[in-house]
Amino acid sequence: MIDAAVGTRSNSPLVPVIGLSFFAVASGFLMTLIPLSLADYQLDAELAPWLASVFYLGLLIGAFFIERIVAHVGHRKAFIAFLALLTFTVLLQVAAPGAVVWLLARLIAGMAVAGVFVVVESWLLMANTPKARAKRLGLYMTSLYGGSAVGQLAIKPLGTEGPVPYFFVAGLLIVALMVPLLIKKGQPDGHHSQKLKLSDLKNLSQPAVMGCLVSGLVLGPIYGLMPLYIAQTDAAPKTGLLMAVIILGGMAVQPLVSYLSPRMSKSLLMALFCLFGSLSIVGVMNAEVLPLMIASYMLLGACSFALYPVAITLACDKLEVSKIVSATEIMLLSYSFGSVLGPLFAALLSDSADGLPMYLGVCLFATCIYMLIKSSRKISTTDTPIAGL
Repeated sequence: MIDAAVGTRSNSPLVPVIGLSFFAVASGFLMTLIPLSLADYQLDAELAPWLASVFYLGLLIGAFFIERIVAHVGHRKAFIAFLALLTFTVLLQVAAPGAVVWLLARLIAGMAVAGVFVVVESWLLMANTPKARAKRLGLYMTSLYGGSAVGQLAIKPLGTEGPVPYFFVAGLLIVALMVPLLIKKGQPDGHHSQKLKLSDLKNLSQPAVMGCLVSGLVLGPIYGLMPLYIAQTDAAPKTGLLMAVIILGGMAVQPLVSYLSPRMSKSLLMALFCLFGSLSIVGVMNAEVLPLMIASYMLLGACSFALYPVAITLACDKLEVSKIVSATEIMLLSYSFGSVLGPLFAALLSDSADGLPMYLGVCLFATCIYMLIKSSRKISTTDTPIAGL
């Protein structure tokens, strides 16, 4: 077994963070662009939840084989390959606009994005101490959500009609893959990582798995359906702004997550975020003035995007470097499973004007109760990272 220091001596966060930033701008814009551009491509609006779910199904499928690719070609080459594949799917949507092609493209895109996430997360989490990992993950989340928020702001100047917005996304992804293509130093040293096994799920901290699952159940509908929900309300002209505010909330909370995560029970921390997230739903449903809307959506974003980094640090605390890639795969598997089901569950409430926020509120409040129970029982395994992965 390789010591924790191995794989970190030459490990620099420069390449993954810069590449991720361009990827995040492109991905954030694309997530909002797809549901809003359906009409322009003569596609039914009812396709939106299916496009969101099939994308996360791709994430789920990707979680089963990414570790082998990273182990075979290394982090840098894998990063380039996954970004190139994602770029291809974006261009495919423009070249052949049809329901079947778009569903296939989003499925493949999900696999590619799963690769990007696992490569970047494992690259950054290969640090010597839990504190260093928390700081790096905070940097990762800040870059991811900050870039996604900036991407939302492109909706107004570029619009959602025609191929130009999609070419803009493809251009940003090409810039992102140029970073690891040109900077060849800084990736982790080679190491022997263990393959993903479904049986390993039983060794995970239950709150960690639940945190990633609920993160998917919440973020899947936020990315895939929230633009449509806002566009159907009186705040329709502010759709891009409010989507940016949601993601800015997720970015702004990351320093707080990095500070609190090593200092308190992570299950209790997730319970608190879920509680405040539930309260934000009241504002989302009832706010009539823009400042209150912005505050409500920002709080919702902060609480929703805080769950995944807390959960994944809970799973990776005191974990050996050789197991980081496999651990991030398993947590991505849990997140992806939630993300596949989330848009479909939320769509069941589509007959109600406030069906989406009601769904989000139920998910967050139920999770709050669960995390409080786990925290109050003080079970010795509650905050125990993966054992025997």
